[in-house]
Amino acid sequence: QVQLVESGGGLVQAGGSLRLSCAASGRTFSSYTMGWFRQAPGKERELVASTSRSVDYIYYADSVKGRFSISRDNAKNTVYLQMNSLKPEDTAVYYCAATTGAGAPREYDYWGQGTQVTVSS
Repeated sequence: QVQLVESGGGLVQAGGSLRLSCAASGRTFSSYTMGWFRQAPGKERELVASTSRSVDYIYYADSVKGRFSISRDNAKNTVYLQMNSLKPEDTAVYYCAATTGAGAPREYDYWGQGTQVTVSS
């Protein structure tokens, strides 16, 4: 089992950047595929980015390709989401999640509490 705590959200102007962090408890962080999801008001939660255990497979949603970058530091039990060139449509609650599976959206078992990202125009 793993507990996840996100940080780094906030208010930023369009075109700006934010870096989200997700700290995981437990000694088996490296055995989890890690993902970042987001959910905007009135919309379904969507997978934004994910990274496999050994970072040999990384996924990005089309809407964030070229702007967002996911990374992980297994020594620090932390996964990051660097968000550049932010747009108002990126406004959402961002969640960190973990799975022992391959990383399909429905496979995630563990979730953080979420962090709000608001991008003003």
